[in-house]
Amino acid sequence: MRRFPVYAPKLIVKHARIFVTGVIWVKDLGCIEFNRGRFVMPKKSLPKVKQAVSELNELLAAQHHEASAV
Repeated sequence: MRRFPVYAPKLIVKHARIFVTGVIWVKDLGCIEFNRGRFVMPKKSLPKVKQAVSELNELLAAQHHEASAV
């Protein structure tokens, strides 16, 4: 499990792309799980956690489209 002391979306996405499956901990958000390169939406969580997970998944998708276009 990697710990991020601040919410840095680009670094978190980079970590998820390198390690396809795992768990990260982000200050003020808690533990977030990712599997097969996508962040898993927790069933019970705060709205800011759900918003962060959807933002991270959008960043992953955007990077995937950029890489496939090149």
